[in-house]
Amino acid sequence: MDHILSARGVDFFYGERQALYGADFELAGGEVAAITGGSGAGKSSLLYCLAGVLPPARGTVTFDGIVLSSLSGADLSALRRERLGFVSSSGEPLPELTVQENAALPMRLAGIAKDRAHAAAGRVLEPLGMGAHLRRRAANLSGGQNRRVAVARALVHRPDVVFADEPTGALDGADATAVLEEFLRLAREQETAVVLVTHDPDVAARADTRYVMADGAISRRVTV
Repeated sequence: MDHILSARGVDFFYGERQALYGADFELAGGEVAAITGGSGAGKSSLLYCLAGVLPPARGTVTFDGIVLSSLSGADLSALRRERLGFVSSSGEPLPELTVQENAALPMRLAGIAKDRAHAAAGRVLEPLGMGAHLRRRAANLSGGQNRRVAVARALVHRPDVVFADEPTGALDGADATAVLEEFLRLAREQETAVVLVTHDPDVAARADTRYVMADGAISRRVTV
């Protein structure tokens, strides 16, 4: 199986505290992987290293044959902007922009025309239950609605890999299901690879592969 994303022997430190110990990870196109474990296990640290947000102290992360540490800051930023999507655990839409403007932002930053970017945003927002709120400002939305806008923003440019840190954590049952089903649909229909950090066993159970973490290390890998 060809892997679009892999990590080998990744260590990471916050100051003098080691957060990751020799993490190995593999992800194929169209695969959904869940990273699980208790609080402080290193889940988010691994996700951020895989996404190129945090540089490993040791080891390598490779995306589509490119070792991320070999890229300049500008090239890494361009790769993340054009080919990766990211939903952070605390990421919020810009309050002064509308729902549609927020979701379209990655495409607009990439130089895509406004009409095309807004049309793409509308298509992504609709299955997330936000199609009726395109012109509302994010400042007037609930926390759960803002979360769904953040998910749409990560998906709008059809990235090769989507990284999501607790994407359903702030959502109720129906909205959480809608977000998860959209990730699964993209994996199935567009070969988008998805990496989810989650505490929710129901979300983890829908993944193709689960990486279980404890004390900064991957304790086991479970493939469905």
